[in-house]
Amino acid sequence: MKAVFTDAALSDLDEILAYTATEYPLLGAPVEQRIRDVVARVETWPLSARLIEGPAGIHVVPLIRYPFKIFYRIERGQIEILHIHHTARRPWEG
Repeated sequence: MKAVFTDAALSDLDEILAYTATEYPLLGAPVEQRIRDVVARVETWPLSARLIEGPAGIHVVPLIRYPFKIFYRIERGQIEILHIHHTARRPWEG
């Protein structure tokens, strides 16, 4: 199943990559690669991540090594990446 990023998720990604490039230059590429790896895993096993409490059908998968979570849903035969959230921020409510 193919993953597509919403405009909000692309904005999150741009913000994350810009911040890491500025504040942690050595982590920019590894963070980006980890996000790509997690999205690829979700494309292969879309039902593997847990469902969140709240809005129906939204899954969340942590990046493990880095303090981010990816929120997505399965919509019309594709995976829709909704948001990439830093875990230190206020919880995302969808």
